[in-house]
Amino acid sequence: MHTKARSPVALVLLVVAMAASPALVAAAAQQQQLVPCMYIFGDSLVDSGNNNNILSLARANYQPYGIDFSGAAPPGRFTNGLTVVDMLADMLGLRPPLIPAYAMAQPGDFARGLNFASGAAGIRPETGNNLGRHYPFSEQVEHFRAAVRQMGPNAGSPERLGRCIFYVGMGSNDYLNNYFMPNYYTTAQSYDPAAYAADLLQEYSRQLAALHALGARKFVLAAVGDIGCIPYELARISNNQDDDDAAPSSDSGTGISISLGGVGLTAGDAYPINVSQLAAI
Repeated sequence: MHTKARSPVALVLLVVAMAASPALVAAAAQQQQLVPCMYIFGDSLVDSGNNNNILSLARANYQPYGIDFSGAAPPGRFTNGLTVVDMLADMLGLRPPLIPAYAMAQPGDFARGLNFASGAAGIRPETGNNLGRHYPFSEQVEHFRAAVRQMGPNAGSPERLGRCIFYVGMGSNDYLNNYFMPNYYTTAQSYDPAAYAADLLQEYSRQLAALHALGARKFVLAAVGDIGCIPYELARISNNQDDDDAAPSSDSGTGISISLGGVGLTAGDAYPINVSQLAAI
């Protein structure tokens, strides 16, 4: 990633994957807290239970989800145990390391961090409607806005929030549960791949700008993964014999750019996250 202009108030990092060994997580437990808080926005990859009590097929509060998670019941994570943001919070020294889901958080949790992610969510508001209720990116941002008001002038001040980590991982569902489902959505008929990507980036930038206006300065943006390798998509397409319902082809995007707060950012190759460098920015 290369910045087109320098600014003292905004910096965005692009991250596709973060690997954490048990030894690294254990070492992190011995370190001091590196940032005051972390706020999380995204989809099922980082949802920690916001969909538990809404009418949705995108829920994970039942087994075998959470079978390796400490506690009596599955917490609502779409995995057997911890998510990548759970590990990131641990490595940042946040204690306790698990950032609570906004839907279940207490007011006293807000200053330490909140998880607004929602399974099936996308950048576009209609994305994921085929699975029922969920919280799209725009609604997650509004939830954060409400949380800032509740935190008050100290914990919710732009100066303090500017030292916090804002993790955002959106976009996969805009293809999986939107563009690649032409029998349910019209986007594949309305946009070619390049135009659709441009539309997503425009809306993505608008929501990031809203977070920036509320005080966010340190962003971790998780890029869209290799959709053709996702088991859900492989199973759906391989079981589908109707060519008309097959997923439209798309080219691997390069030169993706986002402008935010006077900083122009270009997404290049992914790199693993360096937690100490991230906290020191």
